Amino acid sequence: MNFRLATQDDIPALSRIRLSVKENTLSDPTLISTAMYEQFLLHEGKGWLCEIAGKTTGFAIAAYPDHSIWALFVLPEYEGRGVGTQLLNLATDHLFTQGASEIKLSTTPHTRADRFYAQQGWQRGNEGKEVAYLLKRSI
Repeated sequence: MNFRLATQDDIPALSRIRLSVKENTLSDPTLISTAMYEQFLLHEGKGWLCEIAGKTTGFAIAAYPDHSIWALFVLPEYEGRGVGTQLLNLATDHLFTQGASEIKLSTTPHTRADRFYAQQGWQRGNEGKEVAYLLKRSI
């Protein structure tokens, strides 16, 4: 597994991964545009990806304005191999280094992602259409 910073050139691969997931699917794939990826990767955040044997298998994007995880997705066939955990750690470590005291994210309730964040030690919030999670910096 090779982890590196994501660049603008990686956006097509990131988009393919985002659209490949079986849960947390987009009701309308055009909701997440190339411009949105560019905004977060180039101006309002930082992203990382994982490559295995030259194939991009997952990515995470940390957002600066609200200290959140804007995206964390792994190709379904690579789930359970530690890709998501490592990407999440890269993104959260970076946000804490940038001064965040807590980091938030949201996901669809009762999904693998919901269980994943709980297992990673995130505090689960109220549940509605989405469930919010919070991770506080350990002192």
